[in-house]
Amino acid sequence: MSSITIFHLEGRRSDRIVWLMEELGLPYDLEFKRGDLMGSMALVRALNPVAPVVPTVRDGEDILTESGAIIEVLLARHAPGKLEPAVTSPDYPAHRMWMHYAEGTMCARLFSDYRAWRVTPPTARSPLVDSEAVVQFAEDFLAAHPWFGGAEFSTADIMMKFPLDVATRLNLVDETLFPRVAEWKAKIEARAAFQRALARARPDGMVGALPALAQHAPSGPRG
Repeated sequence: MSSITIFHLEGRRSDRIVWLMEELGLPYDLEFKRGDLMGSMALVRALNPVAPVVPTVRDGEDILTESGAIIEVLLARHAPGKLEPAVTSPDYPAHRMWMHYAEGTMCARLFSDYRAWRVTPPTARSPLVDSEAVVQFAEDFLAAHPWFGGAEFSTADIMMKFPLDVATRLNLVDETLFPRVAEWKAKIEARAAFQRALARARPDGMVGALPALAQHAPSGPRG
């Protein structure tokens, strides 16, 4: 058995950790009940009854949650210097920003809009930061950089795939407005490690997927 065990739900944030391990070529165990989200969550509750969240990872004696933190701990312990730019690299600040933007800003905004728009279909975009704005920020960055880590693929790309899939799959934005995001996704999905991760983490595709919105707010002004 590996020292690393990933507790997993198909098609959720734990995909990131499976993908990370495939990119690194490190051994890991994957715990989930195929096609049974409640059964998979029961495994997590048995391990972490106070905060049963996915991903949860057991690394030796430590129980880890929060996908960004899990990635950082696993790299530091098992693959230092891999899949992230050096601290002295000009790409390092952007890499670190996107590592945290994925959940701290993007997922928070996307799911806030999704919940609200499921109840009341929208008629206009917020004049503040909304789901289209957070995707536009990513689109603009990709106009000048091939990856969210800058010049090279990094764990920032692993973090950003989930929210950008949410934005388009749940119809929060019009994906045709974001061609650079689409190109980036195509590069990601062509990676051999990503394909291996899908085969292990989603053997039956998406399970229990959230329904897409019937409509999203119309596109706002684009700078």
